[in-house]
Formats: sequence, C-alpha cells, structure tokens
Amino acid sequence: MKNRTPLAVCALAAALSLAACSGTSPGATAPSPTSDASSQTPRATVTTGPVEQSPTPTAGGPLTCENMISAATVDALTSQGWTFQEQELRIGETPVDGGLLCSWADYTTASDHGQMYGWGPISERLARTAESGLERDGWLRSSADGRTYLTEDPAYAIATDDEGFGMTYEFGDGWVKFADTKQGLLLIERDE
Repeated sequence: MKNRTPLAVCALAAALSLAACSGTSPGATAPSPTSDASSQTPRATVTTGPVEQSPTPTAGGPLTCENMISAATVDALTSQGWTFQEQELRIGETPVDGGLLCSWADYTTASDHGQMYGWGPISERLARTAESGLERDGWLRSSADGRTYLTEDPAYAIATDDEGFGMTYEFGDGWVKFADTKQGLLLIERDE
C-alpha cells in the first residue's frame, strides 16, 4: 500500500494560513521531505494530464465567496466574526479555470477552526482526468443521484462529518464542488 500524508492537513493549514503548510491548497502536493529521518513524512504524489479549458460560469452572475453558499450560511459565518480568503480551485495540481476556493475562518486569531467551499465549471474530459488522479492517490469514489463523489480516506482526515466523510469533491454535469466535509457540499448553491 502506498504511504501518504492526509491532504486535509496541508489543505486546512493553508486555508487557515498556518505556517506548517503555507501556500498549499486542497489536493496540492506537499513539499518534499528533508533527508533527516526524524522529519520524513510520506507525501501524496499528484500527476496531472494536460490542462484543458473549462466552460465559464454563466448563470448566477460572477462567482464570489458570498454567492457560492447560501445567504444564511454567509450570515452565520460573518456573525461569528469570520471572513474569507479566496484561492483558485484546484484538483490536485490542476487548476479549475473559472473556479474559486473560499476558506472561511476567524483570521484575527490562530486556530484550526475553519470551513472551505469551492465550485468551478469543468469539462467532462477534465473531470474524468481529475477523478482518476484522486482515486490513484487514495481518494474513495462513491455515487448517488447521478453525481460522483471523491472523498479523502477517513483514516487520514482531520475532520469528518456525521457520516464519516472528510474533504470531498462532487462532480456534476459541467461543474465540480469541493468542501471540507461531504455534508458541507450541501451549503454550496451553485449547480449550473
């Protein structure tokens, strides 16, 4: 079995701007371990195929962190003093053209509490390539209601939802969603 570090560790740390993994994003390959045996940690490897242009979002106006999720969710997050940071949405090392990743947290204090939501338009070909790469790297596939889900192995997840799912991508017809738990995908309102 291939050794790998949970991608959630680096993704959540990056989203919360912690020094441990600054500059990485969900699915990104972590820096190579040093030669010091005490600091060596197995890392996931991600290889990608050629990047292909994705369709651009049309309905719902320009994609923002405030219109990707429900207004009630935005209100709940901001009432706690949380703000968001935007990053490009990536699946592994492959950017999703026109996609957006929003990391919500209280950035005034160091904490491991936060939420991530992502959405982007994606072609069927690029979706198949991304799904294949995630599966190769140990992500688990499931399907429901005509949608495909790829979630990190729960053994490596920092946080899981009530059903045991950690970071999850949902692939629909021409789009991909991402959240730090599968239940979190329900809060993303863009499906077009």
